Amino acid sequence: MGEVLVGAAIFACLAGASLVGLMVHERFPAHHLGDDTSAVVRLAANLFVVMSSLMLGLMINSAKNTFESINGNVHTFATDLILLDRTLRHYGPETDSARQSLTAYVQRVVDTSTANSDTTVVPSRLSELLLNQVGDIVAGLTPTDAKQIAAQQAATQQLQKVIEQRWILAEQSEGAIPAPLIVLLVAWLTLIFASFGFRAPRNGTIVFTCLVSGALAAAAIYLIVDMDSPFSGPIQVSPAPLQRALAELTQ
Repeated sequence: MGEVLVGAAIFACLAGASLVGLMVHERFPAHHLGDDTSAVVRLAANLFVVMSSLMLGLMINSAKNTFESINGNVHTFATDLILLDRTLRHYGPETDSARQSLTAYVQRVVDTSTANSDTTVVPSRLSELLLNQVGDIVAGLTPTDAKQIAAQQAATQQLQKVIEQRWILAEQSEGAIPAPLIVLLVAWLTLIFASFGFRAPRNGTIVFTCLVSGALAAAAIYLIVDMDSPFSGPIQVSPAPLQRALAELTQ
């Protein structure tokens, strides 16, 4: 919902700037509408066009890298959960309660990722307690042979990896593109769109072009912001790896 409001606000700024420039330029004094003035305005607009293009490219690349990184981390997180469950199974029936707590945790993660558009690994108190229960049970095991000793050590290490990966995903869910950078880009685009209306004829084609251009530019920034927050909006990291992990744990 926040990304939609950002996109709507950007569209209002861009379309409004072009339409205001279209309406007020005829009221300028004649010496403000000369060819020399128009040339300077075009040069200034071209400068911001180049800067905006470079910044848009950098933001697209950053959002793409963030999305791909988090998507890879979700797959790694699901794999670590499956490996931890396999190690607990390998230890023996003494770890059934630990496996139940682990399954309950994964179920909660899957429910959270499908029920609402929040971060897939939202750091809630209940989720933390479930993982702590797994750790307490594993630490309290009394292995009787070398196989169980190795399984207990492996489970401890794998649980630590799961906890680390969980917090990595929680921190990455906030996005990497700073808000001031988006504000600066919108300011540049607003100046560019305002220059569109300078000495432009007032007709339906020009108005339609300004509105469509503003909508497309706002949509591009909206998609960048949405990709930078991969756990919300229409472009989200798929919860399928975690759903497959849950299916493996419940077999």
